[in-house]
Amino acid sequence: MGTIKSYQELLVWQKSMTLVTEIYDATKKLPEDERFGLTGQMRRCSVSIPSNIAEGWGRLSRKNYIQFLRISRGSLYELETQILITKKLNYINDCESIESLIIEISKMLNSLIKKLEDKS
Repeated sequence: MGTIKSYQELLVWQKSMTLVTEIYDATKKLPEDERFGLTGQMRRCSVSIPSNIAEGWGRLSRKNYIQFLRISRGSLYELETQILITKKLNYINDCESIESLIIEISKMLNSLIKKLEDKS
């Protein structure tokens, strides 16, 4: 995929990895009875974002890569919704860093998808 030799060089993947660590830290603050609810779901969503970027890269097909980037974007929006839920429930109130990362990653994914689609 161009001059980039690995998905790990992609800034969107790197930022997604940062998001994973922030989500794991934030979910430690959730009530114990949410361990199998919001905590697990938020962690799975966050892990899905960089994982799908990597998996799509490994498919070596632009069409497949775009599809996996869309899956990443869907997981990102799902995670954003779950962050909003935790705020409404007053579980987590200091999410500015996470929310900023979500916005930034969303823009990056949208841009990457558009560039790849334009090359088709």
